[in-house]
Amino acid sequence: MERNPYVPDVHFEQIPIKNLVSNQDYQRHLSKDHIRKAAENFDLCQINPVKVSRRQGINYVFNGQHTIEIVALVSGSRDTPVWCMVYDELVYEQEAAIFADQQRFVKKLLPYEIFTANIEAGNDEQLIIKALVESFNLRISGNSGPGCVCCVATLEDLYRKYGYEILQRSLRLCIATWEGDVESLTGNILRGIARLANTYEDSLKDDMFVEKVGRSSPREISRIAKERKAGSIGYAEAMLTLYNKKSSANGTLKWARLYENKPVINERSRLPMEGQLSITEVE
Repeated sequence: MERNPYVPDVHFEQIPIKNLVSNQDYQRHLSKDHIRKAAENFDLCQINPVKVSRRQGINYVFNGQHTIEIVALVSGSRDTPVWCMVYDELVYEQEAAIFADQQRFVKKLLPYEIFTANIEAGNDEQLIIKALVESFNLRISGNSGPGCVCCVATLEDLYRKYGYEILQRSLRLCIATWEGDVESLTGNILRGIARLANTYEDSLKDDMFVEKVGRSSPREISRIAKERKAGSIGYAEAMLTLYNKKSSANGTLKWARLYENKPVINERSRLPMEGQLSITEVE
């Protein structure tokens, strides 16, 4: 039977991890941190077949070296077998070339695509964030436009880092200050506001923030931020400068506090408080 040129000439086997070799020079060094984190969040359905080149009776792994170490750690044994896609006629140079090109034409998922998939899966975190954004008459989108929030990765990061209340306050301040201007609903501006809200808590007066910071457009805020420092700290500094301008001694926020490391939030504060949005309301 003539072989189809579009079907790889391989076969599948379950091979014990102890019988797999993954120390070729072209491979990456194993990341113990990645292995540990993946093991802590192990999901059997996320395991892909390991690609193996069988040369002279030895099974050389050329794609999946981290996979086998994760399975070994979770199972507690290197006798545990994994599904392998076995190539029988490759030479070392071909393995290296395949390894080098394996991600070359792979289209990575965008944060928005991952977010919507998590919504379809019914994951609490994304449902809470979606409901929060929609409570401000906005929607999460993959494209910029009126009423759209595109910085999905920022929303998730702020929720995980600071908790629900800081994310809610950051969105509220942003919308009240610039009345939903598309240029204000960006990752850096939201991160800058969240940093101020988390640092100064009740010392940061919402009405003063809206009045004083709102005198400058989002574009002007971005210009000032870029002249100061890269990333969210530059935006936080730009907004703090405007907030403190012509403030009384009692109303001025101390700069030194902006650079202090605050403790990680309590896990419970990630969820909406009583009377706020809940999963039931989302559904």
